[in-house]
Amino acid sequence: MEYVYSAMLLHSVGKEITEDNVEKVLKAAGVKPDPTRVKALTASLEGVDIEEAMSTAFSVPAAAAPEAAAPEEEEKKEKKEKKEKKEEVSEEEAAAGLGALFG
Repeated sequence: MEYVYSAMLLHSVGKEITEDNVEKVLKAAGVKPDPTRVKALTASLEGVDIEEAMSTAFSVPAAAAPEAAAPEEEEKKEKKEKKEKKEEVSEEEAAAGLGALFG
């Protein structure tokens, strides 16, 4: 992950994403760079519009998050309704039990 972060950092400060620059960033962060991974990263980013890739990557999960939250809310409501229903039944049963004692 730190390799991708180094590329994002270089991009955000307007530096070219080269093998040397990525290695410098990684070394500055205390990471021993793997030359193979650095080459793979720089090769995979050639010709990629990083701004577009970042905006696409961040917009998709944000749109999916509210949909995922909806079932959780429904589940909470169902649990609350069941709890209220149990309480009502419990009160009725308690009243019936007391009536039998004095009955």
